[in-house]
Amino acid sequence: MLNLSEIFYSLQGESTFAGLPCLFVRLAGCNLNCAYCDTGYARSVDGGEEVSVAEIIDRVSAYKVSLVEITGGEPLLQKETAQLVKELLKLNFTVLIETNGSLSIAGFDPCVFFIIDVKTPGSKVSAGFNFANLELLQAHHQLKFVMVDEADFFWSLDFIAEHKSEIGRLETIFSPVTKSFAPERLAELMLAHRVSARLQLQLHTLLWPECVRGR
Repeated sequence: MLNLSEIFYSLQGESTFAGLPCLFVRLAGCNLNCAYCDTGYARSVDGGEEVSVAEIIDRVSAYKVSLVEITGGEPLLQKETAQLVKELLKLNFTVLIETNGSLSIAGFDPCVFFIIDVKTPGSKVSAGFNFANLELLQAHHQLKFVMVDEADFFWSLDFIAEHKSEIGRLETIFSPVTKSFAPERLAELMLAHRVSARLQLQLHTLLWPECVRGR
């Protein structure tokens, strides 16, 4: 069984898949408490429902969509997430997993597109990255740095430089917390420092700024 928060159909708002129609499977429960979390309703397992992998597959299949993202909460907390992924891939879905980066990505089918957070100091999470994952990264995986301020930007540059041999070939994404870090300022810094990462603004929050969930 999986603890499910919600399933909803929207446009992918993040990563290199941004702008594409996507079905989101949001699992409940998270092991971190990030300062900027925008899905607090999925942090506790109390807010979800117990659903079988087979039932989730039935619900997903009803939407007639090819792109599925499993998110949270933290989807890797749940043991049956790997089985859900396996069943989705059998049905030829393209599967994304968005993870907070604190848990191992080992044991998943190599066809999965992992979008892995690297928690910056501004997240207020002291142990937010599983460094063993650096050895498991594949070229189609993506690393995302959510930045609260300029200090997070420079911290991220240092992280990338320190681990260049492991992550140099990956797509890296810089995403500002817009309430505290103006996107235009991040853009200026990226240009000034010749950063090769991708600037990301959450598309769904631009399209539906008043929507708390389901987008």
